[in-house]
Amino acid sequence: QVHLVESGGGLVQPGGSLRLSCVASGIIFAHYAANWYRQAPGKQRELVATISGGSTTNYSTSVKGRFTISRDNAKNAVHLQMNSLKPEDTAVYYCNVRREVFTREYDYWGQGTQVTVSS
Repeated sequence: QVHLVESGGGLVQPGGSLRLSCVASGIIFAHYAANWYRQAPGKQRELVATISGGSTTNYSTSVKGRFTISRDNAKNAVHLQMNSLKPEDTAVYYCNVRREVFTREYDYWGQGTQVTVSS
């Protein structure tokens, strides 16, 4: 059974930093791309950052230059370092891992962790 457990969310002032972590179990983590999504109240879920199995990264324009995604395959973990946080970064952040084998997609989600940026 696959589990993704996120941690590191919380309340932070504008301009502050948080580091989210997600630890996976039940999969060969190195075979999966890892992603962070977020969903603010009343808005659609949005892709924030991705990292391939080979550690190629991509970011949404709204977070580029402020957020850094990284992975530690030995620990089955993916992290999201968030700096210079803004109130508009407030959302529930979700960890996702995904892999496609031929035509079959394997797609797993964490439970989400709340990030609130407010003074």
